[in-house]
Amino acid sequence: MTDLKNTATTFASLSLAASTLDNLTQLGYTQMTPIQAASLPLALAGRDLIAQASTGSGKTAAFGIPLVEKLDPAQFDAQAMILCPTRELADQVTQEIRRLARAVGNIKVVTLCGGVALRGQTVSLEHGAHVVVGTPGRIMDHLERGSLSLQGLKMLVLDEADRMLDMGFFDDIAKVARQCPKDRQTLLFSATYPEGIAKLASQFMREPQTVKVQAQHDAQKIKQIFYEVSNNERLHAVSQLLNHFRPESTLAFCNTKQQCRDLVTVLQAQGFSALALFGELEQRERDQVLVQFANRSCSVLVATDVAARGLDVANLEAVINVDVTPDPEVHIHRIGRTGRGDAEGLALSLASMDEMGNVGKIEQLQNRESTWAPLSSLAPAAGGILQPPMATLQIVGGRKEKIRAGDVLGALTGDAGFAKEQVGKINVNEFSTYVAVARSIAREAVKRLSEGRVKGKTVKVRLLEDASGR
Repeated sequence: MTDLKNTATTFASLSLAASTLDNLTQLGYTQMTPIQAASLPLALAGRDLIAQASTGSGKTAAFGIPLVEKLDPAQFDAQAMILCPTRELADQVTQEIRRLARAVGNIKVVTLCGGVALRGQTVSLEHGAHVVVGTPGRIMDHLERGSLSLQGLKMLVLDEADRMLDMGFFDDIAKVARQCPKDRQTLLFSATYPEGIAKLASQFMREPQTVKVQAQHDAQKIKQIFYEVSNNERLHAVSQLLNHFRPESTLAFCNTKQQCRDLVTVLQAQGFSALALFGELEQRERDQVLVQFANRSCSVLVATDVAARGLDVANLEAVINVDVTPDPEVHIHRIGRTGRGDAEGLALSLASMDEMGNVGKIEQLQNRESTWAPLSSLAPAAGGILQPPMATLQIVGGRKEKIRAGDVLGALTGDAGFAKEQVGKINVNEFSTYVAVARSIAREAVKRLSEGRVKGKTVKVRLLEDASGR
């Protein structure tokens, strides 16, 4: 096993096509992350690989670059397939593969997940695809119906394999793997290493190499503070943290769905813009929650570990551990979502006396004592309840209606008369388009867009409900 901590090498040291290197430079990829440095030489050499690395470590590029390098644009068969545990992760992976494949030519990437009608996916597959990204259940559906063939498959990737096993996908993965050519390359990525991984590897991989990147963080980049609480003051303590530190974007972790619901109710009642993310939400609701948090329309996302897997939000200022996790590696993964790149992050944890044993495990893994502060030190900062800078408009119509982000931006900055700086992130989904606008212009933007046109057509527009519940 290769165990790497802080290896960093340039992509130019790899045997990559010049066009790939140029594209990586344009995308801002210069230095390899530790998991990329460990896995890319092996993957590019055609070896099967088991790589242990957390979300945000750069693992998508670690399998995406060798995948793209092996594609033949002229061959319209499924040449690579990536299995993911959730639709959100599949969507993120699809977008990243498209970015990485820009240098190769006209590469078609198809996403096959539940929550979307089978028919549209089937029609898309009829016209061929180079790369398939999807969840095991929906991939199985297409294989059973004969709408997906894996005869030309060169590479199978299992992304967040531990999470797929947690969700009970072992048998589906096994069935999919059996339908892949035996001489394919298999890459398996996982944050943890449960025994099911070894079972998968023994059944479906050929002499896999194993690489592991230690899940640790620079103590200088992520400021960690623990606060002792009693159970009955825990939820209120979250609002004390928010009022004191005033982070623009916070991910709050709870150990249970019920705790998520209770915390969101408390925060919304106090005027905070907060939304919950847990397993039972319908896909449409999940999409809307994630969009609002990522585009700065919601200040606090309250989630369980399961729901947050695969979630990668840029510029996350703070992580709050509302409950201390019993698994110290999960704690490391949680706090590692802040302090990315050159940014500094804040990790705040609430711990009762009952949880001190879990805190001890975290200290042991991090090899350092925790920093503690009293709740009484949390005086509210000036400025009142922090409100998010943006609000989200939902436009009825998306990719099916050939709407593009540029069309929406053009409508807002053209006839509607808003400045480009007042428009934020634009997400175009299958049937809906979400656009972030400055909170101060939100209602006027709804009015002007509804009265105007997008791509020459009138559209229905609504303001997504204020996440503070008001």
